Amino acid sequence: MKFGETFTEYMQTHQERFMEECRYVEYKRLKKVLKSCRRCRAIKDSSSDDNGEEDESSLFCQYESCPLCDQMFFSELMKEASDIAGCFSSRARRLLQFHVHNGMQRYVTFLRHCFASPQRATAQECRMLIEYAMMNAVAMRKILKKYDKVHGSENGRKFRSKMRAEHMEILQSPWLIELGALYVNFNESNGGSSGGILNPFSFDLTATEPIMTLILPDSVKLEYNLTCAICLELVFNPYALSCGHLFCKSCACSAAFVMIFQGLKAANPDSKCPVCREVGVYSNAVHMMELDLLLKKDCNEYWKERLAAERAETVKQSKIYWALQTKYMVGY
Repeated sequence: MKFGETFTEYMQTHQERFMEECRYVEYKRLKKVLKSCRRCRAIKDSSSDDNGEEDESSLFCQYESCPLCDQMFFSELMKEASDIAGCFSSRARRLLQFHVHNGMQRYVTFLRHCFASPQRATAQECRMLIEYAMMNAVAMRKILKKYDKVHGSENGRKFRSKMRAEHMEILQSPWLIELGALYVNFNESNGGSSGGILNPFSFDLTATEPIMTLILPDSVKLEYNLTCAICLELVFNPYALSCGHLFCKSCACSAAFVMIFQGLKAANPDSKCPVCREVGVYSNAVHMMELDLLLKKDCNEYWKERLAAERAETVKQSKIYWALQTKYMVGY
């Protein structure tokens, strides 16, 4: 079955069952735009052959920048990418908040969302969110590849780079890593049963470079490195900055020049990511609680060692902080 048919079937099924309020890539319509552009190109090719006035290089430049596609294609695709990323992030955040909260906090979260979101099994909703991200990501990649093929250009590839720079590439979202960890944790707690559904995520935490692997519906394999870029160890108590890079909490606090007990929200707005040097990435950092839970279960000894070290460092920093505060207030 071609991907267009698979995607259409997926949309029809999920609009009825789960994602009726979410945006999708208009794959079919965008493909028609490219087909119409291809017909125009064929007409121009035949007319130029008859006149014999245009050379091969001028035709290439003309097709590389197509006014029809630039107006109807990229502007619409950018809006769809933004809506899809926003929908995915909000739904994933809501699901994970409900799952990780305990006691009264969990009850309040449930009451807040019970009318907006009917009761669904956590694992099923998690799996469907993962499918939503994967199917739209593949649709986006395939339609951009078709654009480059029709126009003989690299504008589609450049558009993908622009999406990554503006954090609209759904496959780079830290929420996808969290959902993958949640799904693996759920399967492990149920004896490895995934309800007959193939789990697209796998983790290798004992390798020299610990990674999470995601296999997309078109068999493309993506790998996410789980090594902290500062301490060069497997991430502990991980946080994802808004640029998408993963760090241990203690390492990220050190890079932002704040103390561990203060947290990343206390970072200066001008603080930069240690990897990409993007500014203002700490205020909306995501605490990767499901990933931390997975590390705790699968690398328990390592996790305990890092926990003891972080607690000792937190106590040390707290003593220094309060000693300085006392000296400032008392004057000696």
